Amino acid sequence: MMERPTKKKREIDKTDTEERIEQFEKLKWKFALENSNIGIWDWNNTNNSGIVFYSKESKRILGYKDYENANFKNNSEDWNSRVHPEDKEKYYQDNHNHLNGITPIYENVHRILCNDGSYKWISDKGKIIKRDSNGNATRVIGTHTDITLHIENEEKLKKTLDLVTSQNKKLKNFAHIVTHNLKEHSGNFESLLQFYDESESDTDKKELINYLKILSVSLSKTISNLNQVVSVQSKKEISLEKIYIVKYIESVTSVLDVFIKDSNTTIVNTINEDLFIYFSPAYAESIIQNLLSNAIKYKHPDRNPIINLSASIVNDNIILKVKDNGIGIDLNKYGNEVFGLYRTFHSNDNSEGVGLYLVKSQIESFGGKIEIESTVNVGTTFIITIPNEKVQLD
Repeated sequence: MMERPTKKKREIDKTDTEERIEQFEKLKWKFALENSNIGIWDWNNTNNSGIVFYSKESKRILGYKDYENANFKNNSEDWNSRVHPEDKEKYYQDNHNHLNGITPIYENVHRILCNDGSYKWISDKGKIIKRDSNGNATRVIGTHTDITLHIENEEKLKKTLDLVTSQNKKLKNFAHIVTHNLKEHSGNFESLLQFYDESESDTDKKELINYLKILSVSLSKTISNLNQVVSVQSKKEISLEKIYIVKYIESVTSVLDVFIKDSNTTIVNTINEDLFIYFSPAYAESIIQNLLSNAIKYKHPDRNPIINLSASIVNDNIILKVKDNGIGIDLNKYGNEVFGLYRTFHSNDNSEGVGLYLVKSQIESFGGKIEIESTVNVGTTFIITIPNEKVQLD
């Protein structure tokens, strides 16, 4: 016959069971933490000791093992000194805000220097769990989570989105080039054909036929250049060509010759014929054609157009200037809108507000910039700055 347990023995068994359950719970949470890559830190400032306990997981994130604890002691400076210099200001500010009751929870993301000299991204969180009689924090417990992989994936996603945005911008820019440049050629053909119909002498007709041939060659070249742009749009890097500026100016002026003569325009080109840049042929043609066409289109009604073209080399840049004596633009009124898409500033039937937008976009895509100086009824100067070197662009 089994002996019935005494009351004292039952109480001992109950206590032992509770201890086993408690020990199991501790082991369960310990196992969970060790396998979750989450570190624990415990800041205890009782008696201003400033001691910080860092769990094995926190030290493991930094590349330290248990036997290397001598290199990582239990004080806040062990962690603080490893925070990336660019992240320290916000790191301390977020900590300060929580300790002073501004934020209910301490949260910060920063880079931390690891044992091997690399940096990892850490999500750092904590909360005050004890204060003294004056309300000052005496104990804060928090966690360290390695989010490096998450940050790196975000960076990859951002680069992908930037690439897609860049490709879309190129596609949009290309569409504008096609519609704008081909429309210019179409308009030139229409005007020359109209001149041909109105001409009464065979000599004039023959001369106009020659202009039509020149325009046809130019159109073929434009289409060829546009095909080249299409071929490089899908590439990560754009291959640049060595372009002699004077030759491209001469090519564009030959196409505009009839309109230059019809408007009594004088072009003064002082650019050295040996001066060259590394650029896209299609963009170069588009920029020159737009700026010269605008100078003629917006001529002053009381004087013949004069266009001055000049260039200089300043440090690592080539500075091109296109100056006219046209009607000018009120920069006080329109200065921030000059290069905007579909922005026009004069009552000209041929104005669509695309040309200067294209020019700016094309120049900036090769690391350059364009500026404008203009006075109403005096004239306008466009100043183009282009890097005097080969550049590879995404």
